Amino acid sequence: KILCGGEALKKNLAQQLLAKAASLWNMYGPTETTIWSAIEPVQPNSTNNSIPIGRPIANTQIYIVNDLLQPLPIGVPGELHIAGMGVAQGYLNRPELTAAKFIPNPFAANSHSLPHSPSPLLYKTGDKARYLADGKIEYLGRIDNQVKIRGFRIEIGEIESVLTQHHAVCEVVVIPQEDDFQHKSLTAHIVFGSKTIPTVRELRCFLRQQLPEYMIPNAFVAMEMLPLTPNGKIDRRALTHSNVVPMGSQENYTAANTTTQEILVGIWGQILNLDRVGIEDNFFELGGHSLLATQVISQVRKTFQVEIPLGELFSAPTIAQFSQCIETTINNESSLEFIPLKPVTRNSNLPLSFAQQRLWLLQQLEPDSAAYNGSNALLMEGILNLEAFTKSINEIIRRHEILRTNFVLVDNQPVQKISSELKISLPIIDLQNLSATERQAEVKKLEKIDAQQPFDLTEAPLLRLTLLQLEAEKYILLVTMHHIISDAWSAGIFIKEISALYPAFCQGKLSPLPELPIQYGDFAIWQQQWLQGKVLDNQLAYWKQQLQDANTSLELQIDKPCQEASSIGKQYNLALTSEISQQIEIFSQQQGVTLFMTLLTVFNTLIYSYSQQEDILIGSPIANRNRSEVEGLIGFFVNSLVLRTDLSNNPTFKELLIRVREVALSAYAHQDLPFEKLVSELQPERYRDRSPLFQVWFVLQNTPAAELKLSGLNLSLLDVESGIVRHDLKLDLTKTESGIKGFFEYKQDLFSENAIATMTARFQILISLILKQPELKLNELLQVVVETEQEQQKAQSDRFKTKQIKQLSKFKRKVMGTG
Repeated sequence: KILCGGEALKKNLAQQLLAKAASLWNMYGPTETTIWSAIEPVQPNSTNNSIPIGRPIANTQIYIVNDLLQPLPIGVPGELHIAGMGVAQGYLNRPELTAAKFIPNPFAANSHSLPHSPSPLLYKTGDKARYLADGKIEYLGRIDNQVKIRGFRIEIGEIESVLTQHHAVCEVVVIPQEDDFQHKSLTAHIVFGSKTIPTVRELRCFLRQQLPEYMIPNAFVAMEMLPLTPNGKIDRRALTHSNVVPMGSQENYTAANTTTQEILVGIWGQILNLDRVGIEDNFFELGGHSLLATQVISQVRKTFQVEIPLGELFSAPTIAQFSQCIETTINNESSLEFIPLKPVTRNSNLPLSFAQQRLWLLQQLEPDSAAYNGSNALLMEGILNLEAFTKSINEIIRRHEILRTNFVLVDNQPVQKISSELKISLPIIDLQNLSATERQAEVKKLEKIDAQQPFDLTEAPLLRLTLLQLEAEKYILLVTMHHIISDAWSAGIFIKEISALYPAFCQGKLSPLPELPIQYGDFAIWQQQWLQGKVLDNQLAYWKQQLQDANTSLELQIDKPCQEASSIGKQYNLALTSEISQQIEIFSQQQGVTLFMTLLTVFNTLIYSYSQQEDILIGSPIANRNRSEVEGLIGFFVNSLVLRTDLSNNPTFKELLIRVREVALSAYAHQDLPFEKLVSELQPERYRDRSPLFQVWFVLQNTPAAELKLSGLNLSLLDVESGIVRHDLKLDLTKTESGIKGFFEYKQDLFSENAIATMTARFQILISLILKQPELKLNELLQVVVETEQEQQKAQSDRFKTKQIKQLSKFKRKVMGTG
């Protein structure tokens, strides 16, 4: 007889043990509950991938509950709690830890039927588990094994579970790691049970069949055995600090043989958090993605003092190929003039950046407009230290000059005026006395009022913060900033710095954040100096050629045409299932494009179906933070790109996708030209109610997601709909853990809600058809779309008629019965 405990029992180990013993028992229980709390005999012919931990032993109770200590039904995962005679009294000389882990037993009052006195304490194990249909318990891993990677919350145990299903994998442990840039990544440490070890590409393909892309480990490490602690458990700490070589670097490894290649090996190793990189390794197969690619370009610019287009890394994804691009650029002397971005003195007036100049001008034309306000709402639940919170906000204002900046005219030119010191108070609006319904309505009302209140650009600060108190430990923070001082990336920096400052100030400590090396004003001066001469000429030459003879007026077949549309608008939500979202990502990878490019191509197809125009201009934002010096700055950096798509000659969707890919990569390579500078050069016909060059806007949110975590507080972002829109039509999408979500935003003077609902449904139909038949030509694709819409409308009509007949029949029976 063999008793197995201490770690989760793997199926392959169980099979080996059963071959040597008459019986095998899976034991579960932490030391805090006298070692064992549950037991399960292992069946030799079990087909389950995981082995249950069984049922509680005598005089022991096990509860699987949610965060509110409410019992969960069969199949729903939760935290496993233990009560009973085996539960300890706590930790010796550790009162805080004891209070956190040994809590009052809320189920004791319902335990009178037990043969002994009910346990007054309930031990929080931190283990994740669920009840199976037969009443047994399945252990799912540690709750604290959840990590957040690129904005997505990931359960490491789920990745490990899928990997162990691979025929060649014996044991696996996935470890989160953080590089010098504070970017987290995943590394899978694998013990193989087969002589034939699969390649990294094969492992990635296997995982993609069951997991989304963001859950695929960045690196895979082959190991003879996993390190163990003295008591026989897997030593994850040892894995975190181990200097092992990833598998991708061992397959056909070729060392660098030129100076350029050696430098690139160092850059890739640092950004991808790898100890060994070969010159034939593919950047994207090693775990790289578009945001990390931007960092590579930034480091190459800084190191080699050359400007390499981002698209070159997509086209030449190995160091051997990419080093040739750099050397060719250097040899052809086609590098852009390199001007370092460094601090400047404040003894003269600071100019506005190009982006700020345009917003300043637009605000002068409509001084009472709130169209360029950016509003966010943050729900905070828990005990709030108001003094520390207010101090944190004022420290951020001190750190970032732009938050102390207003704009005035000097010699008829707008300049930045920076206050040497500026502190704000945090007004509190108490809504505790309202009913839940009244409170919800009042919050929506206050959100809209705050979002629609214009700023006076001559008065600092150009941000407002208001705290709404809903309950004793429940608040909503309203944050509104004018876009002339911030963008979406800035909102993430604001939350990140609050998360660092607040816990320090709660404990009476000093700020843990280092001083910023440069400020937004330094960037504005640098931009004015750099973007001139040859640099400006090269950028302008591309955009003038790209937009030559373009039709800047998009005529959609709208159902509410009017001469001049106001900026009043609404949003209509859109959500794709996780399955469809994953399929789109896999399709994009197969086609050698990004998710943005695929979704933009679908959007182009949608716009074509309404306009029948073969030359379509769509606006899209780009973070424009392609220099490492500005990554941590709050400020207005975002630029608008004009993406022109040629839909002529009835291409297939795949062909159209390649056209969009070329357009996007070329636009990225020339993203430094401010949109306002382009408009002033091209001088298109201007309209008061519409943006020049394009009327529709496409966004795929990919700014770094700030982790919503604050000491003692649970945080969550709330949607704020201001009712003000800047474009005729916008599709705003975000990649989330549960799939791609977003909304259509539209001007109410131009579109009815029914028209947008139809457009939303058509967009989803297009995606489904494209995934199944990407070889269809454009007009054939749209014909199938129309037929599908007609079928859906008929089915909906039939359901409505059936419902009416049933209601009428029910009414007749009722009348007949009472008559």
